[in-house]
Amino acid sequence: MRWVRRLWRWAGTRSLALALLAGLLAFRAWDPVPVETVRLRVFDIYQELSPRAAKSYPAIVVDIDEKSLARFGQWPWPRSLLAEVVDRLKAAGVAAIAFDAVFAEPDRLAPENLARELRGLPPDAAEALRALPGGDAVFAAALARAPSVLGRAALAIGQEGPPQSGPAPAAPVAELGGDPKPSLLQFGALVRNRDELERAARGAGVFSLPPERDNIVRRVPAAIAVDGRVYPALAIEMLRIATGQGAFAIRSNAAGIDSVVVAGVRIPTDERGRIWLHFADPDPARYVSVADVMAGAVEPGRLARRLAILGTSAAALGDIKATAAGRPMPGVEVHIQLLEMILAGTHLTRPNYALGAELAMLVIAGLVVIVLLPMAGAKWALGVAVAEVAALAGASWHLFAAEGLLFDVTYPAVAAFALYSLLTFLAYVREEAERRRVRTAFSRYLSPTLVARLAEDPSRLRLGGEDREMTLMFTDVKGFTRIAETYDATSLTALINRMLTPLTNAILEHQGTVDKYMGDAIMAFWNAPLDDPRHAANACRAALEVQRRMGPVNEAIKADCAAAGRAYMPLEVGVGLNTGVCCVGNMGSDLRFDYSVLGDTVNIAARLEGQTRTYHVDIVVGETTRDAAPELAFLEIDLIRVVGKAKPVRIYALLGEEALAADPKFRALAEAHDAMLAAYRAQDWRAARAALERVRPLDPGLGLESFYDLYEARLDEYETAPPERDWDAVYVATAKH
Repeated sequence: MRWVRRLWRWAGTRSLALALLAGLLAFRAWDPVPVETVRLRVFDIYQELSPRAAKSYPAIVVDIDEKSLARFGQWPWPRSLLAEVVDRLKAAGVAAIAFDAVFAEPDRLAPENLARELRGLPPDAAEALRALPGGDAVFAAALARAPSVLGRAALAIGQEGPPQSGPAPAAPVAELGGDPKPSLLQFGALVRNRDELERAARGAGVFSLPPERDNIVRRVPAAIAVDGRVYPALAIEMLRIATGQGAFAIRSNAAGIDSVVVAGVRIPTDERGRIWLHFADPDPARYVSVADVMAGAVEPGRLARRLAILGTSAAALGDIKATAAGRPMPGVEVHIQLLEMILAGTHLTRPNYALGAELAMLVIAGLVVIVLLPMAGAKWALGVAVAEVAALAGASWHLFAAEGLLFDVTYPAVAAFALYSLLTFLAYVREEAERRRVRTAFSRYLSPTLVARLAEDPSRLRLGGEDREMTLMFTDVKGFTRIAETYDATSLTALINRMLTPLTNAILEHQGTVDKYMGDAIMAFWNAPLDDPRHAANACRAALEVQRRMGPVNEAIKADCAAAGRAYMPLEVGVGLNTGVCCVGNMGSDLRFDYSVLGDTVNIAARLEGQTRTYHVDIVVGETTRDAAPELAFLEIDLIRVVGKAKPVRIYALLGEEALAADPKFRALAEAHDAMLAAYRAQDWRAARAALERVRPLDPGLGLESFYDLYEARLDEYETAPPERDWDAVYVATAKH
């Protein structure tokens, strides 16, 4: 039957892991926003680590920069000025001229408009202005003379643009492998240029740069679909015009768009027809100022045979985009860098089979973890999982840097660790269940402390111990025999349990370990089995808490006695504390043992508890305990030699915590108290008695009257019968209590 249970557990664990693996596969196929965002961010990091190496600049930004705005005024400029710019660029020998702007409205600075809007012009001046050619006509004539491409803006579905006369003309497109329109990005409308300008220009392309969901530009659509018509991007249309092609082609397959072809050159895209951008480092050589073009300040040959796009880098014109390069750049530079990529053939591609490959990586990595973890253990499985992730990350980086291919390893890596975490958690749950069974089986026979340690480490199931510094506590009820005589056995048991429960809680709350109960007494220790650097202070605080909790216990006992008609006798608990090196561990025989502590420190602690009756104080501590917790309120009470010990022990009464120790009244008491003890040990009985008379009124309610009565009785005795001259002031405790 045991092998059947093991097989059931094995199958159950792997079934859960396989179910998680299937869920992870479905989640990746769904590709929600967080998964996509992480994947794209990793691709961004690749670009930041390895930007594209730009060897030449076949495309140039004709920049409407701050210098140009300062010279020619705010944008938009007169169309006549733009016509001059076009003529200058044509004269410089550019291969094509494009505009990263749209001219949908009439030229507001045309001469006929100025004649109408400028009030107070002489009639002949107004007539002269109206006789001048219109700005749009001049601009259209310049466009007709040059290889020009106008820009168009795409509007999302639901957005409304300016009124236009019919659909925008579309460049001829060849469909290879099927209709591409369902796969292309869909837009609601185009903002196009005035009709006379579009008729004059040789082409028109869409310059809109739709960002990803995190507003970062990573891909540029090679073409878009609007109302069932296909429109090329600005860069694609520029290449078509520059190469003299009558059309461009879109190649499709079962997964969607595969590529765009211009002049026989294949430009790979994703399934939506978007071109992945691989950005190069910024370089001012990509830019030529319009002001320099118009001033003739551009060196000869700088523009010849290059693709020129008129755009702006001026921040005030708001055409700054967040990019995958990790830096913002003008939108016109995005088009320029796209042209550089295409002309250099340095494409960045995420193949249509990438998702399938990544899912396969996920399955392989997941199955390795599922099979290996139960066989090899958590450490080896973790090592293999880390090695898997490192290998996948290395392969992904190599494919990016060497081949320009984008493969995601983040999701397979996260999924592998998710499976590892699940299997580790299940193993932990199974182990905890085994520990609970051990505790249940042994708790009836062994102490809970030992059972817990055995459940954590079965190798401890052997005899032996270790030496370590510890603080020991013994508690006992003063005069319990007399109190017990007034109770029957059942009532006495209830009484003891009522007392032991709060006292035990006080010990445990201060990091103590209860060793055993001895009738009405408790033995406890600190700094084992767990390390406690403040064990002496914690034991002292537990002792003070024991005394505080006896108040409510006695109130409850008093109420019970009144109800039962029994004489009420309060329980007074004495506490002894001592600190020193002990041997702690499993004590007993090969058949039965307990986790306990042995040593001289233990015996002294037990003797100190008995001295609470002699000195009429609640808590007596040894000198080492007092030295380890000097911040608390102590008073030295004697130097004694306990039963069975030759070496004397200096003992102290623990009276309170830091607040009492800092109280000026207590400090005054301690000073007078110490003076009394010093005179007593010097056998100066008269000075000791005088100090005793001074110290009695200083007691701030600590209940030391009986203690000082004890010393007064000693003074009476020694004044009558002085001790030997070599008396060492050590009191010999003749009873163990």
